[in-house]
Amino acid sequence: MELDRVIKERRSIRKFLDKPVEREKINACLEAARLAPSACNSQPWHYIVIDDPQLKADFCQEAFGGVYKMSAWVEKAPVIVAVVSDRGNFTSRIGNFFRSTEFFLVDQGISGEHFVLRAHDLGLGTCWIGWLDSKKAGKFFNLPSGKKIEHLFAVGYPAENPAPRPRAKLEEIVSYNKF
Repeated sequence: MELDRVIKERRSIRKFLDKPVEREKINACLEAARLAPSACNSQPWHYIVIDDPQLKADFCQEAFGGVYKMSAWVEKAPVIVAVVSDRGNFTSRIGNFFRSTEFFLVDQGISGEHFVLRAHDLGLGTCWIGWLDSKKAGKFFNLPSGKKIEHLFAVGYPAENPAPRPRAKLEEIVSYNKF
């Protein structure tokens, strides 16, 4: 598929077919994510693929309790991919400090976008999830201190085809040589 078409057609999918996702396709998405650029080449990410149904159910029990219940639908996705953050290497952390910008989160966004675009290209649907109990999710995987599950991707074969959401016109979000 052409990149322009992938970008225009990709949607957040919240309903999936009851069909397993081939690990080859997940690995292709992870390879795309791996190739993403990052500040000072810090590559501040680690991906945990959750495709075992019981483990997925147990994880969702922890990650989507209480105020996070509205994201519990994620359990129905055939695969959940957890993105674990690393605060980056020394050079990028200095940049974080001086710029007051969490570059590791920017880098994860770039890597994550590579993942979801490749998934769409392969016929998979994804939804980026940020509403989860990161503390309980991290404890579930016994993450070491300083590591955090920042977000998740629900992944599977789409059982829906949502219409495009409204977007601002280009002239509303762009200016040249002035604000």
